Amino acid sequence: MFAVPLQVIDDFLLQYNAGQVLLALLVLSTLGALPLKSLKVIGLNTVVFGLIFMITPGSLAPVQYRFLGVALLFVGPLLVVSARR
Repeated sequence: MFAVPLQVIDDFLLQYNAGQVLLALLVLSTLGALPLKSLKVIGLNTVVFGLIFMITPGSLAPVQYRFLGVALLFVGPLLVVSARR
């Protein structure tokens, strides 16, 4: 009964790697945090995704996403420190 929809979803998801999925999640979570108007939350979100990009195995995502993780790990703490209370 659910085999046909699962096959369609699987065929759609096979086109993307883990790095692309994580990047989409980063964008969506940042957009979700914008209504909070908290730079500290966005900075913490950036740090967490930087760590996730860094620990993602190389076989699941290209090396460019690891470099993105390094950049996010530098930018995230700057956002947290520069945020007001």
